[in-house]
Parts: sequence; structure tokens; C-alpha cells
Amino acid sequence: FASGPEWLFAKHLKAPLHTVMRWLKKFSRVPTRGRGERNRGLEDFSARLAAGPTLQHFLRNTSPPQETHPQLEEEPEPYLTSSILEEARRKVYLETYGCQMNVNDTEIAWAILRKSGYLRTHQLEEADVILLVTCSVREKAEQAIWNRLRHLTALKSKRLRSQAPLRIGILGCMAERLREEILHKEKLVDIVAGPDAYRDLPRLLAVAETGQQAANVLLSLDETYADVLPVQTSPDATSAFVSIMRGCDNMCSYCIVPFTRGRERSRPMASILREVKLLSDQGVKEVTLLGQNVNSFRDTSEVQFRSAAAPGLSRGFSTIYKAKEGGLRFAHLLDQASRVDPEMRIRFTSPHPKDFPDEVLQLIRERHNICKQLHLPAQSGSSRILEAMRRGYTREAYLELIQHVRDSIPGVSLSSDFIAGFCGETEDDHQQTVSLLRQVRYNVGFLFAYSMRQKTRAYHRLQDDVPAEVKRRRLEELISVFREEATRANGAMVGRSQLVLVEGPSKRSAAELCGRNDGNIRVIFPDTEMEDGTGSGAVVRAQPGDYVLVKVTSASSQTLKGVLLRRTTLRESAAHR
Repeated sequence: FASGPEWLFAKHLKAPLHTVMRWLKKFSRVPTRGRGERNRGLEDFSARLAAGPTLQHFLRNTSPPQETHPQLEEEPEPYLTSSILEEARRKVYLETYGCQMNVNDTEIAWAILRKSGYLRTHQLEEADVILLVTCSVREKAEQAIWNRLRHLTALKSKRLRSQAPLRIGILGCMAERLREEILHKEKLVDIVAGPDAYRDLPRLLAVAETGQQAANVLLSLDETYADVLPVQTSPDATSAFVSIMRGCDNMCSYCIVPFTRGRERSRPMASILREVKLLSDQGVKEVTLLGQNVNSFRDTSEVQFRSAAAPGLSRGFSTIYKAKEGGLRFAHLLDQASRVDPEMRIRFTSPHPKDFPDEVLQLIRERHNICKQLHLPAQSGSSRILEAMRRGYTREAYLELIQHVRDSIPGVSLSSDFIAGFCGETEDDHQQTVSLLRQVRYNVGFLFAYSMRQKTRAYHRLQDDVPAEVKRRRLEELISVFREEATRANGAMVGRSQLVLVEGPSKRSAAELCGRNDGNIRVIFPDTEMEDGTGSGAVVRAQPGDYVLVKVTSASSQTLKGVLLRRTTLRESAAHR
């Protein structure tokens, strides 16, 4: 139908082709109970068809205009009833699992679907289309999706026959990794779209409307969705994510990301800065720059960028690939992004420890609105295990980097990732990870038991030989040690004032507010009146998006508690450090 009258009808109505086809089927449906009724049905359909627009009407409207005239407000066509127009707007429900990149992917997918005429609903029961944006990093994450699909399939079977069929789709990393299994296992899913196929969602859904399954999991060498402006999931949110690059070239032996999200490619810097500026204009107070390997950003979109020198790696670090020449690098992007709005915080995640040249560390130290918080994924404290993981550094090189970071950025908050029970990990290897946790004393940690993933180097070359109960025991010990040390690290803030961006009411008490400090640690404080920060003596209550000073009175491994002092600004707070 790509060039037939149905397509022209769809174009004229600005409705998806699959919706138009459903209308035509509906209008041409003839009762089959008896010959007399069938004849009357044919006569009725013929009469309605004769009274409607001709094919020439649509052909005329598709012709390019020969002259320019003042644009007049169009009146709705008399044959387009309000019920028909409403039917075109199918409702989509989006559910997100996994990392911040998936949150951003959800916003990209929704932007594409909204442009194609879909409505967004936050009520599962109202949805005509349910899309799950999935994670495939660990087996537990995938199992949660399978369980959710069975629940949704039950919902699908209860759908009233008078309603359009409910369509279910799997997006993201799990779609890329398990396409065949998802499509054929119990026929649970209608569409499957990988991380690089979100532009194809309207077509995939149109195919699904015909009763067929549809899939696109092709990886791209250049897709960054640079021209797609994500629609914020929470319009009133004080913070937002901005994707700056996709994919990863590091090929760590345990990691599925290069196989589900493809090779590294970066967005043009100009498009990133436009999005940051737009978010600033909308009142967003904190932006997190996102990427699987965010600090290896390299913009080669302009010819003049390609002669730029490549920055060196962190001392003692290496890669499996040759140095990439040319391109504007992360330090330049971070500099420009922080200049967009001096009252907007800038964060970034997730970096690789190898990509921290001195110019990045110096910029973080000097620029008051770049958060003094770094995520430095260690994964293990054992050099032997780090080599098996293909991380490109030793324990000693990692600790040297930690010291250099702390010397360069006084008071920096550190977070990290750790894997318990990787292939071949001995008790001695595990204890070295325990000692690294104690030695570094992170403020925030993300710790998980190893989960082998198909396609990875570990799957093909190594043995997952650490028993599940040993993994659990080691993970529990790592978590216990992390919490003990994080409580000490966060305890150093007791008695000191922290600059906090207010997010909203605390989940546990309506009488308290919550926010995050510069180190990305959650801070809870009473919702009381405070000085407005102008020196006038006026008092106000803190609102989401305000920067406030909070004096810390207690600390745990995950949370700070304190009392509200006054409202402030990023600049003022920096001046009094």
C-alpha cells in the first residue's frame, strides 16, 4: 500500500497507516447472518462510499502547491467524525527497567511515537500498546521481564472483543540479545526493537496491527538519535538525562553491552548543547551526561575536528584497541556544557577509569557547577581477576588513579561497581576486593554477583566455576564492608553544611523533603520555613528545584539527615567554600 489510495488517505488524515486500514475494514464489514441483511449492508456501504470523498480529492491534496497563499485555518472535513479522529490516537504505556540509559531510551521512544500520533498513558489498563524498555546485563533483570510478560499476556487475554487488540513490545538490550526466544516463547510479544531501532517503532506497530509479529534488532554504526529531542518522562522534574554517546568498544570479558548496544559513536556536540540549553530554559536544574563509556566521547562530525590530538590514558591503563585520533573530546564537551547555565549542575556517568586526563580533573575542580563526584568502576580488587576481566589496569594502577583524583579534586565523592564471584575468583581474590573497599572508602557502591552472559568473551573462554552459594556469601560480605566504610565516609559530613538540590517530598514522610548533595548522596531534612537567601529577612518554604543549605546532623551508608538553613544559589555557595 506504499503508493495506493489507502496511503494517501493516511497521509491526508495524518494518521498511522495501520489505523486507516482498520477503519476501511470497519466500514466495509458486511453482516453474514442472511442474504437480505447482506444486501442491505452492501447498499448501506455503497451509499456511504458515494457520499464520501473521491480518490481525486486525495490526489489533489497531495499535489505540491504551485503558488503561495496566506495560510488559512483548516476546517475539519465533514466525513471525519470525532470518534474516527479519536480512534487514531492509540494509547501507549512505557515501562522502564535497568540503567539511566534505558530511562533516556524511553524518552526517545516516546518522542518518536508521539510524533506518529500516539498518546501516553500512565494507567496500564488504558493502554492499547505496552512497551517494556529492558535490561540484559544480568540474568535476574531478564527474569523479571519474563515474569512481567506472563502477567501482561493474562491482561491481553482479558481484552474485550469490542476493543482493538492489545499489543506488547520488548525494546532495548534484551530485545537485541534474545530476539528469537522472545518472539517464539509462548508467543508473548508482538514487536521487538533493539536500542538502534526506535525510529522504526511506528512501522513495527503497524505490522503488528495486521496480526503479525515484527522485529528490528539491527545494530548501527552511526545511530545516536541526535535529531530526536527526548520527551521528559516527568515534565516537572528538576533533573534530566542527556545521552551524548552510545555503545562501547572496551570489550570487557564479562560485559554484554558491546553486543546489545554496538560500537561507540558520539553525538555531534552542537546537538548536545542545544538539548542542554533547552532543558535549562525549561527550568531543569541538573543534567547528567550519559553514555556506556561517557568519558571516551569523541565528536568527529565536522572535518575540522578530525585533526585534534588524542588525549592520553590514565597512567598505568591500556585498551584492546589502538588510540583513536581526532575529534572533540570529553573535556571540551564538559567545558561547553557547564557554560550553558551557571546555575545548572552537570554530572556524567558511566565513565571508564582509563579516560581521565588531567584536563578533565582540572575542569571539575575549577568549574563550580560540575559536581565533585566521580564514578570509578573497579569491578575487582585483584589484579589477576582484572586481567581475566580485560579491564586494562592493575589494582596498583587503580589505586594510583584514586589518589591522583583526590589530590586534584579535594573533597570529591567516589562511587564504584563491583562483581562478586567472577570466573576463577579464589577466596584470596575476594579478600583483595574486600581490602580495596576498605582502603578507598567509597560514598556510593553498586555491587552484584556475577551473571554469565552469552556472546561475551567469558562465555566462550572462561568457566563460571564459582558456586552460586559462594557468590551470594561473597556478595553479602562486600555489601557489609561497603556499608560500614560508606557510613564512615558519609559520617565525615556530620556538622558541615551541604548544598542540596531539592527534589520533592520524602517518600517516608510528608513532613520532610529530600534532595541530593554535590556528591549525589540523598539528603533528608524537615519541610520548615527558612531564609529566602536574599538578605531581606523574608522566610519561604523550599520548593523542588531550589538550592538550599542543609546542616548535616546524622549519616548512614546511603543517606544524610540534617536541618534546613536557607535558600542559596550555586554561585553563592561556591563563593563561600
